[in-house]
Amino acid sequence: MKLLKIIAIPVIVCLFSLTLLQAQELQTPMPSPTGTITQLVGLTEVSISYSRPGVKGREIFGDLVPYGELWRTGANKSTTISFSKEVKLEGKYVPAGEYALFTIPDKQDWTVIISKDIGSGTSKYKMDDDVLRFKVMPRSLPEPVERLTFEIADITDESARIVLRWASTEISFGMTADTENQVMAQIDEIMDNEELKDANTFFRAAEYYFSNDEDTDQALEWITRAVELNPDAFWMLRLKSRIEAKLGDYKEAIETAQLSLKAAEKAGNQQYVQYNQEAIAEWQAKL
Repeated sequence: MKLLKIIAIPVIVCLFSLTLLQAQELQTPMPSPTGTITQLVGLTEVSISYSRPGVKGREIFGDLVPYGELWRTGANKSTTISFSKEVKLEGKYVPAGEYALFTIPDKQDWTVIISKDIGSGTSKYKMDDDVLRFKVMPRSLPEPVERLTFEIADITDESARIVLRWASTEISFGMTADTENQVMAQIDEIMDNEELKDANTFFRAAEYYFSNDEDTDQALEWITRAVELNPDAFWMLRLKSRIEAKLGDYKEAIETAQLSLKAAEKAGNQQYVQYNQEAIAEWQAKL
């Protein structure tokens, strides 16, 4: 038994030392760290995943990234771009899904390629897998960008721009989403189902119609239903007053705003108290 103990102790020490060495394994920064950006554009989620090489004093476009050759638009593996719903890129339809984002840089223009093949990189690229390709014009940056950077910029409910910056070059292309029709389809579906209709549903539908200059009479009908179901909701009363004012019925708008003001005072919401006070003064001047 003593011999077994003598043998076992060095083995345990050795195993402990190996574990300690593994735990202390040297970690260094990745040459091209991965990055992902995700953004909602209206109801459409847009996501870009890519590896981010650095300039590191090198000549990038025309040298490290040759002109006229297919580029995976990043390092390590193909950059991917995904859309949760159908979109348009530069006016051309792209179905919902995940795609490889290839480019062919050149001095005068770049070719942007949206490909169904997200796994093969450039080595097995086939034009048959293209979903879309289009040209964009590069722009010189006033200040160089060290690491390859994507941005989803100029975001509205219906559109955005996909922007790539690296070294002294920037390219971008437009994306549009069919947000209005998507919302309208949801509203129609919900309004046809009695079980789904509640005060908040009526409020949000009315708010969308009001904010997007849709049928104002329909918006008034829905917000009236919302207020009937939740008469102390000062934010709903506030919207009802604004819709009435939009229809030119300032007398009704003032009366509704006074109800909203009282409900906001009761709830201790001074911001809505002020909103209503200002609106009442504005609409009284129009009577």
